[in-house]
Amino acid sequence: MDNRPPLLFLAHRIPWPPNKGDKLRSFNILRHLAMRHRVFLGTFVDHPDDLPHVARLAEWCVEAKVVRLHPAVARLCSLRGLAGGEALSLPYYRRAALRRWVDATIAREGISQAVVFSGPMAQYVAGAALDTVVVDFCDVDSAKWTQYAARRRGPLAWLYRREGERLLDFEQAAASRAAAALFVTEAEAQLFRRAAPHVSERVRVMQNGVDAAYFSPAHVFDCPWPAGGPVLVFTGAMDYWPNVDAVCWFAGEILPALRKRVPGLRFFIVGMNPAPAVRALACADIGVTGAVPDVRPYLAHAAAVVAPLRVARGIQNKVLEAMAMGRAVVVSRDAAAGLAGEAGQAWLAAGEADEFCAALAALLADPPGAARIGRCARDIVERYYSWDAHLGVLDTLLGSPQGQLTVDALPQGAPA
Repeated sequence: MDNRPPLLFLAHRIPWPPNKGDKLRSFNILRHLAMRHRVFLGTFVDHPDDLPHVARLAEWCVEAKVVRLHPAVARLCSLRGLAGGEALSLPYYRRAALRRWVDATIAREGISQAVVFSGPMAQYVAGAALDTVVVDFCDVDSAKWTQYAARRRGPLAWLYRREGERLLDFEQAAASRAAAALFVTEAEAQLFRRAAPHVSERVRVMQNGVDAAYFSPAHVFDCPWPAGGPVLVFTGAMDYWPNVDAVCWFAGEILPALRKRVPGLRFFIVGMNPAPAVRALACADIGVTGAVPDVRPYLAHAAAVVAPLRVARGIQNKVLEAMAMGRAVVVSRDAAAGLAGEAGQAWLAAGEADEFCAALAALLADPPGAARIGRCARDIVERYYSWDAHLGVLDTLLGSPQGQLTVDALPQGAPA
């Protein structure tokens, strides 16, 4: 008999496969919730490559409503927000079919609790008769749009600034209706508390984690690089604008000066869906791999890993994975906010281009020192970044203490 209580889980993107930052977090949340609840998942598929994976959701969900979202069509739909005076992100993710399913499923299953992943999905439970709603905002997305605006001019700057303002209004309203509003770092939580002091008592932190058994220097991999000088690596989904901005800035403002100090140095950009601006960087000194079946060999054989994110919110999974692999990482100061460990010991932080250049030149000139930083990084991951430890926040909020399970309630075939 399955005595787990029912729970609604909403995510703006299908949580499987966990091959990018937001999906890593949403999948681990789903897996954790499924150990203690019968999960009813409502989500979107926004890329055709994810369609074959829909059936896999049955391993963690009693039922999954998956709605196809075509980004080009969604962008057109988002323009309704201009007429309605709301954030464009809301109509982007608004579909009548998902709304009907949410309402019908809550009524049919007697669902009283919901976990919402990504702020815009909170619109689906705004009027629902639920006892407990937990919204995982991850980052303060409204602040991210405001950052985008600062790097644009003309109509785009106005549009992004407007999105930041309207989305903050929605985030505050969603948080006021929720039992808890979760953020990935204390820095993000404090940012939201300052922006919305009237809901500050609902704000909690739920950090990211990493699978330290999978991302481990104990594994041995063949070197994926062609013969040549040392390699710096950036990993991530390369159609995500902050990642695009990061590698373009690094390639244009940091790498040329660094190569003068480290002859033969190469930079490899590893990640799916490289945008045209990223593909245009490819040359003898810069490699663009596109999607790879396993990112670990690329990390394992890197001289160092860089995360020069200028528009960054919260702890980056790419940073945790590199640290778990025992690599020395140089990260932007914004992306380092809230990262466990001591700067200069477990990781290095830099701000301007010259700081990145100096930090990397010092690392590359001192391989034993880089190795020491990598070992310290691995120790920090083992001590502070277990997914289960962080996701216990959900058990407390939902009133489902750890260990209260029956054997036949556990999902079968879930990957470790």
